[in-house]
Amino acid sequence: VKVQEMALRNRAPIIGLYDAGGARIQEGVAALGGYAEIFQRNVLASGVIPQISLIMGPCAGGDVYSPAMTDFIFMVRDTSYMFVTGPDVVKTVTNETVTAESLGGASVHTTKSSIADGAYDNDVEALLQMRRLVDLLPASNTAEIPEIECYQSVTDHDLSLDRLIPDNANKPYDIKELILKVADEGDFFEIQQNFAKNIVTGFGRIE
Repeated sequence: VKVQEMALRNRAPIIGLYDAGGARIQEGVAALGGYAEIFQRNVLASGVIPQISLIMGPCAGGDVYSPAMTDFIFMVRDTSYMFVTGPDVVKTVTNETVTAESLGGASVHTTKSSIADGAYDNDVEALLQMRRLVDLLPASNTAEIPEIECYQSVTDHDLSLDRLIPDNANKPYDIKELILKVADEGDFFEIQQNFAKNIVTGFGRIE
C-alpha cells in the first residue's frame, strides 16, 4: 500500500513482482481487509500512472485480483501461474485432475483467456522487457512521452515500403514488417502476440 501511495504522489509507474500463494486461512477476515486497501489504490491509480504486473511464480487466491486490475500483466513460462483456487481445490470440489499449467499457466493466459499480455522464457528476460515497456510509456497522465535520439538510416526502408504493400488490396502482406520499418529504430513492443493473431497491438515511436 505504501509503495502504491508513493507512486501516486510522485506520478511514477509502478511494477508489481508477484510470487505468492495467497493469504493464509488462519489470518481470516483481516487478510481480506488488507486486499481491499490494495484494490482501492489500484482503482485510484488507474488512468493516472502505468501499472504493470509481472507474475514470476505462483499467484493464487486473493493475490490474483490486484494484477487483474493493472494495465499490463506479463508471465514467465513454466514457472508462473495465476488462479483463484489451485489444482488441489479443483480436485476436491469437482473431482477433476488438472495441473497448475493447464489451470492458470502462461500458455492459458496468453492464448485463451487473454488475461496476460505476454510471456517470457525466464525472469531476467521478463525484467528486461519490462524495462523496454516502461521506456515507451509516459510516467503519468500528465507527463510527456519519452523521446530518444534516432540514428537509423531511413532511406533503404523508405524505398522498400514501395514494394512491401501490394497494389492488389486482396493480396496479403506482413503488417509486422511494415510496422518495424515505420517505427523509429525498428523498435516495436508487441502485446498479446499470441491472442487474436489477426490483430497486431503494441507500442512504438514515430517521430
